[in-house]
Amino acid sequence: MRNFRSSVLVVLSLIIVSNVARASAETKIHIVYLGEKQHDDPKLVTESHHQMLSSLLGSKEDAHDSMVYSYRHGFSGFAARLTKSQAKKISYSPEVVHVMPDSYYELATTRTWDYLGLGTANPKNLLNNTNMGDQVIIGVVDTGMRVWPESESFNDDGVGPIPSHWKGGCIPGENFKLTNCNKKLIGAKYYINGFQSEIDGFNFTESPDYSSARDFVGHGTHVASTAGGSYIPDVSYKGLARGTMRGGAPRARIAMYKACWYLEELGGVTCSSSDILKAIDDAIHDGVDVLSLSLGSRIPLNSETDLPDAIAIGSFHAVAKGITVVCAGGNAGPSAQTIANTAPWILTVAATTLDRSFATPIILGNKKVILGQAMYTAPNLGFTSLVYPEDPGNSNETFNGDCESLNFIPIRAMAGKVVLCFTISRRYTTLSGDASFVKRAGGLGLIIARTPGYTVSPCKDDFPCVAVDYELGTDILFYIRSTRSPVVKIQRSRTIVGQPVGIKVATFSSRGPNTISPAILKPDIAAPGVNILAATSPNVTNNAGGFAMYSGTSMAAPVISGVVALLKALHPNWSPAALRSAIVTTGHYSWRTDPSGEQLPAEGSSRKAADPFDYGGGLVNPEKAAEPGLIYDMGPKDYILYLCSAGYNDSSISQLVGKVTVCSNPKPSVLDMNLPSITIPNLKEKVTLTRTVTNVGPVNSVYKVVVEPPLGVRVVVTPKKLVFNSKTKRVSFKVRASTTHKINTGYYFGSLIWTDNVHNVTIPVSVRTQILQNYFDEN
Repeated sequence: MRNFRSSVLVVLSLIIVSNVARASAETKIHIVYLGEKQHDDPKLVTESHHQMLSSLLGSKEDAHDSMVYSYRHGFSGFAARLTKSQAKKISYSPEVVHVMPDSYYELATTRTWDYLGLGTANPKNLLNNTNMGDQVIIGVVDTGMRVWPESESFNDDGVGPIPSHWKGGCIPGENFKLTNCNKKLIGAKYYINGFQSEIDGFNFTESPDYSSARDFVGHGTHVASTAGGSYIPDVSYKGLARGTMRGGAPRARIAMYKACWYLEELGGVTCSSSDILKAIDDAIHDGVDVLSLSLGSRIPLNSETDLPDAIAIGSFHAVAKGITVVCAGGNAGPSAQTIANTAPWILTVAATTLDRSFATPIILGNKKVILGQAMYTAPNLGFTSLVYPEDPGNSNETFNGDCESLNFIPIRAMAGKVVLCFTISRRYTTLSGDASFVKRAGGLGLIIARTPGYTVSPCKDDFPCVAVDYELGTDILFYIRSTRSPVVKIQRSRTIVGQPVGIKVATFSSRGPNTISPAILKPDIAAPGVNILAATSPNVTNNAGGFAMYSGTSMAAPVISGVVALLKALHPNWSPAALRSAIVTTGHYSWRTDPSGEQLPAEGSSRKAADPFDYGGGLVNPEKAAEPGLIYDMGPKDYILYLCSAGYNDSSISQLVGKVTVCSNPKPSVLDMNLPSITIPNLKEKVTLTRTVTNVGPVNSVYKVVVEPPLGVRVVVTPKKLVFNSKTKRVSFKVRASTTHKINTGYYFGSLIWTDNVHNVTIPVSVRTQILQNYFDEN
């Protein structure tokens, strides 16, 4: 047993590339990607990998010692320790698509499902029509799981037999037994060879993480329980957000693939590309139906043209096998062009708030009541001295009320008082970090004024720490300056649900447009990802009874994974693209509104109306997605079109897809990819593109088009009416867009809707006029 226990706090999460110490200056793990496998027998695939490596290194023994992983199920390739010259040499082999050095990724409820219309009270909704996702398997690549019986989220009460298509299993390890798996948690594997080989001096005797699928930091447990956790009644965070907790598909099965590890020296959790690829490879073999990855990389992104992105590679092969891959979009918002996981075969998720807040009354000495936001659950703090620590002007001391300066402020200025400070920091840890300074100085509470919209988290030991916006903070400051003895009372936080609390695109949620291929709209869809209550690890500092509230696109992605599981149960033969189309085209009737019909804003330095670069097709609407009417379907040929348009060469595409492929000349336009969106990043005068829809509603249906064009853009659709019957199930239409703008513009947004008066099949239209750029190209 270890003689220590580390406290881990995960509040705003996603997984990203970091620089780490290497085990050797001469060799480094490289991933040798060979594309589609040439043999169905995994043993033959692995033998071919050893033969290739033996030819390079000179002996079977050296090849065996160098090999880290053989990818042999969903695709072909291997990870091996190679020098730079060896990696360069093997890259010239005709069988090799790409060689890339190993890289690292970072990690990116009680109310959620009722808000999204998936409550249990309605016997005919999507949840109950699919037996809550029974027989669907959700694979999660993350930090592992806190297992049954410790976590009630993974009990198998009322769960039927393990699905017959499951080929995986559980691997025992440190503090993880085979008996920890059941009919709910049917798979648990872990992958550390890549991480362990690359990290100088890493060993489990010095790390608090477990050498098994067991979760130390709680992130993977939280993600898995959000996607498919079982019912647990009367759950709350110390009385806040009380209700019945469950995942989106509470009878779906969970398979955990632990590829992310906690190492304090690296600042938290890190995931190796080689480990992630092996996890995805095994998940494809094991028979998962949905893959959920709350992982991502920082800007600049890797191009899919060279496919150095492990998630893009693995997800391509998963989608080709019919597995829907759901990924977090990233937590680099509200800045534009920060969206991650942009490959067109991935379902990329943005985060919104819920219609829930934790109002915390701040009562000033003049009896004015201000509502802040906090997770303060200790007894009310009675009237206490209130201070804004600024230079009094009559001493040699120079200090101000900036939160970043609190550690320089004399203790006497804060002892026994509630402190007000202002910050411009966007970091989610600012509140708790500043609270710790005040507490150490003997302060009794903290009120922090900051840009509105940023997430709140509980402060350690339930220390009173409340967030307000600058306007309210200024009101408090003026009160302090108006009296000799300012005082304040802070009351316990209260849960407020429903109107007037509206939802918003979360400040941290990464935004489009896509920096790799601007014509591919990302994110695809949005889901709640702020203060999501779910199961976690007991090692997490702010857990209450094994549950905690986290925020991030990491939390939004498993919401969509749960919805996909339900849709997969209802429509088992639908492709990943069909499932994505159903979700995107039904985002609450159009891409502008929340479930109550209110315009959905996007939080940031200044709040604005949300647009497709904030949340794709809008907030997910599971009930509507179950019966979308029409779908924009895609298969391998559509992804080949994308790769050809991106300049990927014929040989590499052929190896990727496992058959001879020749791109057309001239190369196809990415605008013709059959996405449930239209994004034209460089419109000069006019352009014509094509889409094809498939009828999945009543056999005899007639749809008429409704166009809401972007400002200054003329959009003409032909034909204007689509007629479906028993013989005609797929119909193509053309969209001609022309601009009236005479100058370069930013993006303007509109929509294209096919309606039969029952279904409103809506796709967002985003257009940017770029005349000057084309002018220089021509001159």
